[in-house]
Amino acid sequence: MVHAFEMNGLYIAVDVNSGSVHSLDRITYEILKAFPDNFSADRAIQKFGDKFGVDSVKEACREIEQLTEQGMLYSPELDEAVLLRQLENNSGLKALCLHVAHDCNLSCEYCFASKGSYCSERRLMPEEVAFKAMEYLAQNSGNRKNIEVDFFGGEPLINFEVIKKAVDYGKELEKRYNKKFYFTITTNGTLLDREKIGYINENMDNVVISLDGRKSIHDAMRYHRNGEGSYDEIVDAARKLVSSRGGKSYYIRGTFTNRNLDFAEDVFHIAGLGFEEISIEPVVGRGQPFHITDEHIPVILDEYERLAKRILDYIKAGNKLRFYHFNINLYGGPCVQRRVVACGAGFEYLAVSPEGHFYPCHQFVGQPQFIMGDVFRGIDDPGGLSDQFKRCNILTKGKCKDCWAKYFCSGGCHANAYFTNGSIDIPNELACAMQRKRIECALMMEVALSLESA
Repeated sequence: MVHAFEMNGLYIAVDVNSGSVHSLDRITYEILKAFPDNFSADRAIQKFGDKFGVDSVKEACREIEQLTEQGMLYSPELDEAVLLRQLENNSGLKALCLHVAHDCNLSCEYCFASKGSYCSERRLMPEEVAFKAMEYLAQNSGNRKNIEVDFFGGEPLINFEVIKKAVDYGKELEKRYNKKFYFTITTNGTLLDREKIGYINENMDNVVISLDGRKSIHDAMRYHRNGEGSYDEIVDAARKLVSSRGGKSYYIRGTFTNRNLDFAEDVFHIAGLGFEEISIEPVVGRGQPFHITDEHIPVILDEYERLAKRILDYIKAGNKLRFYHFNINLYGGPCVQRRVVACGAGFEYLAVSPEGHFYPCHQFVGQPQFIMGDVFRGIDDPGGLSDQFKRCNILTKGKCKDCWAKYFCSGGCHANAYFTNGSIDIPNELACAMQRKRIECALMMEVALSLESA
């Protein structure tokens, strides 16, 4: 399968199974676009000979045939049986998301976690649960050396003391089990002070701070319980944290709704504040007046393309900016197995609630049907949830098999699929449409920058 598209004056094709990406001339582009699955020189000449001239079409066909012989176009489908057998070789847990606080000092309008409570009583994770969870990860991570813990909420800094104790305990476990913990914290930024900033920059390998962009956009959605916006305090704290971070990883992460479909302006507003690592995610859900629906998709796809062109010009002008969804490594990306299963939710990655329950990921927390066990007893999975998630991949999802983007998106988010379609096996088509466009944008930028440096 070959996917050909045009963007920003470039003609581009990606060979789905090999991952090869090609910058094309107009004639070759038209041929590949017309024949995504089965190429024939005779049919190409018949279809385009009058339009471009027979000799020119023949030359393009010879180039296509050479690339096909080299396995860079129309490459064969990967052996599903082999891939599925390889997926059975689970090397253990790699990450836990510790919900150290099911409570929050903000009341964000679109919060998927019910303003931080996850549809249950507000509570904080005790240190005993945090310790048990981290020990479970160390014991069940197989031969993995590097393992990850994300401190999450609600707002995790409400439970700052337990975070510090958990990190200290992790350092003990590293010696005991010959592991290396990598710590991340996801915070709304409002509780950051000098002590917490210093601690995070010393101990957290990555930090994610929530900021939606322009003040008017942000404050309309991310406000305190008294209705006051949180923009000013977050920007001030985030700047202090990033400026003293010493080059360690961070992301400024926002959410866009149908109220700011011009979200490229929010990306560049955040960049204008001095931040270089940015993510703006579409709101997840349905039924609320700010949610994204079918009618918004054409505008959103155009906006992604506009954003990609602006970022490309911004980078060419000597600036730095990495937009999360446009980051694709064409030369050293994930292995094929990782492209098949994506995040590993439910078997490589688990979330832990404050009381110690295991869930497939953070977005399923609070849904009792997705409890997989707890940190005291281990995985007790009568519904076979772990196997269900492990078997859910682009090889088993009917809608993914014929999609050109499958090895880039890996089938999409399980939680997004479940909460829109009632099944982790049926991808959310709105999310798919946006992801396909983001991948095209990322490929266009890679090609453009490669041509610029050639």
